[in-house]
Amino acid sequence: MKKEIRVLLIEDDLNLGSITAEYLVAKGFSCKWKKNGDDGYKAFVKDKFDIVILDVMMPIKDGFSTAKDIRGIDKNTPIVFLTAKSMKEDTLKGFEIGADDYITKPFNMEELTARIYAITKRTSSKTESFFDDLKIGNFTFNPKMQLLKINDSTFNLTTKESDLLVLLYNNKNDILERNHALKAVWGDDNYFNGRSMDVYIAKLRKYLKNDANVQILNVHGRGFKLLT
Repeated sequence: MKKEIRVLLIEDDLNLGSITAEYLVAKGFSCKWKKNGDDGYKAFVKDKFDIVILDVMMPIKDGFSTAKDIRGIDKNTPIVFLTAKSMKEDTLKGFEIGADDYITKPFNMEELTARIYAITKRTSSKTESFFDDLKIGNFTFNPKMQLLKINDSTFNLTTKESDLLVLLYNNKNDILERNHALKAVWGDDNYFNGRSMDVYIAKLRKYLKNDANVQILNVHGRGFKLLT
């Protein structure tokens, strides 16, 4: 059975957003449509998607800022920008942030679906399902069940511990920016949430000490890095 591709569409144009979302669902995709960058980012944090289709010019939070926030917590999920502009500067800025492709409005719906299939096929080997067991050194981590296992030991993680470990895993051997982690898990990067996150990082380190090759490093002034 063919796996359903989960699409997050972030588009403020009500007509285009509605038509695009309905078309994608009719073609067999799972599609969640959000009308601004702020709501789109919150949806991305809450759920798991195979691809993000993102308008550049939006109110509240523009596409570039939204993509930058997404890349702060996830380096792999492909991002495709929708833009009414064909300016070289915008295209370069998008790719620098981490976009995988660009589609200029107005676009053909068949072209959009063809791009989605091509990009998700190319990147599927880099991404893992939220429901899969994840390997972290000698640990097995199931995000859905919030279980971390090694040998005969099983740790039941809290929701925040699990969410934080998912972010670290998605950025393993790379830096997870502190402010991105705070916004993703706590919803705000204020001082008190920062202290709370430090406590949770300490708890995760306590679990992970059962494998000497797995470490969470502090990166001064930046955030954390999970080494596996």
